[in-house]
Amino acid sequence: MTDYFAQHLWQLWAVVSVVCLILELTAGDFFVICFSIGAVFAAVTALIGGNIYWQLAMFVLFTLVSLFRVRPFAKRCLQRGGDTRVSNADALMGRQGRVVESVAHDGFGRVQIDGDVWKAVTNEPNDIPEGASVRVVGRESTIITVVQVP
Repeated sequence: MTDYFAQHLWQLWAVVSVVCLILELTAGDFFVICFSIGAVFAAVTALIGGNIYWQLAMFVLFTLVSLFRVRPFAKRCLQRGGDTRVSNADALMGRQGRVVESVAHDGFGRVQIDGDVWKAVTNEPNDIPEGASVRVVGRESTIITVVQVP
C-alpha cells in the first residue's frame, strides 16, 4: 500500500492543485492559486521520477515564484480600475428610471431601473406620478431618493 502511494504521489499533488483552484474561486485574490501552481510543478516532478524532497522543493520554489511574480501581474491585469469602480446600489447614483408606483412627497413609491424595482422617496414638494421619468440623487440603505426629470 505504501509503495503504491510512493509511486503515484503525482496524483496527490494533482488533487492538491484542483482543491486549491476550487478554493481560489471562493477567495478571488490570486493567493491560493499560487499553491495550485506549485502543486502542478510538484506533480510533474513526481511524474518524471523525482523523490519527495525534490517534489517539496519544486512545490515551495514555484509557490514562492508565483506569489511574488504571477500574483502581482494577475492582480494588475485582471483587477484594473478596482478602486474607482462602483458597485451595487452606489452604481445607481445619477441613473434614470421610470416610476412604477407613484412616489408621494411624504411617503414611498417604487422606481424601476434596468429591470430592478427600488423603493423610492423624493424631496420634491409634489408627488411624482406613475410613468414619470426620474433621476437618482441619493441613497439610504436600499431606499433611493429621486427627482423628476422634465
